[in-house]
Amino acid sequence: MRTTIPSSIHFNVAFTLSCLLFTLLPGMSSAQLSATFYSKSCPNALSIIQSAVKSAVRSEARMGASLLRLHFHDCFVNGCDASILLDDTTNFTGEQTARPNNKSIRGLNVIDNIKAQLEKSCPGIVSCADVVAVAARDSVVALGGPSWNVLLGRRDSTTASLSAANNNIPGPNFTLSQLKSSFSNQGFSEREMVALSGGHTIGKARCTTFRSRIYNDNNINAAFAKSLQANCPQSGGDNNVASLDTSPTSFDNVYFKDLQNQKGLLHSDQELFNGGSTDSVVNSYSSNPSTFSADFANAMLKMSNLNPLTGTSGQIRKNCGKTN
Repeated sequence: MRTTIPSSIHFNVAFTLSCLLFTLLPGMSSAQLSATFYSKSCPNALSIIQSAVKSAVRSEARMGASLLRLHFHDCFVNGCDASILLDDTTNFTGEQTARPNNKSIRGLNVIDNIKAQLEKSCPGIVSCADVVAVAARDSVVALGGPSWNVLLGRRDSTTASLSAANNNIPGPNFTLSQLKSSFSNQGFSEREMVALSGGHTIGKARCTTFRSRIYNDNNINAAFAKSLQANCPQSGGDNNVASLDTSPTSFDNVYFKDLQNQKGLLHSDQELFNGGSTDSVVNSYSSNPSTFSADFANAMLKMSNLNPLTGTSGQIRKNCGKTN
């Protein structure tokens, strides 16, 4: 078991044909994935993952957001291949010390625990990449969010990219233009970008990620900024945390209502509602929670199918923290 670095989304969605067509887009091999991939080789796989996630979230609600973030940070770096789980060694540097991950990724022990149970039940069958993808979905459901059919059959990478992690994952101080570019590079529309950003309806963030906003931004509710400054001084307290929205343990649309009131915790959050092209999407999600849930589920399904390794590519790691 690894030591997790401390710190800093229930209804079924019916998918239309259009939301499945992306599996055939160039550059994606997700057409080889299947919702029933383990039905014969490891029939208990999904129930093992679900049970472990429920237990972890029950123990600490924030863990749901951490597992969701782990999936996001994995998929935005060369696809959903569990590269983020690879630990550094004396002759290998992975993605865990990249700026977006250093001292902030959490949930590695949960993934390790799930993998250990799967290895007992069906050794060498279920990939770490699939565990991360399913755990993210189950975390959202555990906190009251929508469900979606995770397509399975990903394989695990044998390498990772520190530089891609530094360059591909959107940062907390990004402008709207930078956010659009980052998500567009992964094939997402503006609407999908806003939907995925709604994952910040759960969880917390470290002081280092929002300090500049609460002391320097103008598009912030003054009382809200002041309430955060005591726990996030201008120097020190880097690892102190604050909730990403005002209902951080419930997957809902409060995140978007907060943005309307200039109470986005991160600068990048508030950029989605700051007189720009995405204001209308925020307004839509704020007044229509079911629309947000459906769009989020669709966008998550699309994200989980970014450039997966399938067939004979990669491997099925026995230990998620290292290659076989």
